[in-house]
Amino acid sequence: MNSKTMNEIRKKNQLDKESALQKVFELILMGVKVKNPELLHIRGKIICGKNVKIDLNVIIEGDVTLGDNVSIGANSILRDCKIGNGTIINPYSLLEGSVIGANCFVGPYGRIRPDVSVGDHVSIGNFVEIKNSNISSRCQINHLSFIGDSDLAEQVTIGAGVITCNHDGVGINRTIIEQEAYIGSGCNLVAPLKIKANATIASGSTITEDAAADTLSIARSRQVEIKNWKREKK
Repeated sequence: MNSKTMNEIRKKNQLDKESALQKVFELILMGVKVKNPELLHIRGKIICGKNVKIDLNVIIEGDVTLGDNVSIGANSILRDCKIGNGTIINPYSLLEGSVIGANCFVGPYGRIRPDVSVGDHVSIGNFVEIKNSNISSRCQINHLSFIGDSDLAEQVTIGAGVITCNHDGVGINRTIIEQEAYIGSGCNLVAPLKIKANATIASGSTITEDAAADTLSIARSRQVEIKNWKREKK
């Protein structure tokens, strides 16, 4: 590569950097609080409300809309998404093709995949992944859970480490969870499945049949205790 080509590449890179910084400074002039202008990467279009805060190393791609009082944590990626007023996106979260309501809490390390709609006042814990689902208002989805191809009504609680088993090896099936249902930690919900209103699923259960309203479902092996057991030694 000759010196002329190298100079042209340097010039283009400098122009690209200046153009990107110009977009950031336009946000700052509008009142957006950017932690470090050189570490906000705008690769698409962003619309911000009032009192928005954006931390270090955030990447914006596609069309992104942030409501009033939104906070975006460091090292997060937002791609083609809309985030409602007062919502906090904690560090290292990836959101794409989704709509997040007002006063929600996501992450850290939240993964919101395309075709997800989240209502208001929803808490999505660390290392939670959601895909192709509708999450109604005031739901709580705790850490290390996977919610895929599901419809959650209002005030559903999902314990830690819950998995909606949406793929049966041939096709994708949906899980429907009605209002105020409670899913204990470490459960597997094997779709297609419906959990009716105010049903409770005991922790550690693998649920393969619909759960009726106002019931407790337990689907796990009974604990067996063998006395005087001695482990083999190396």
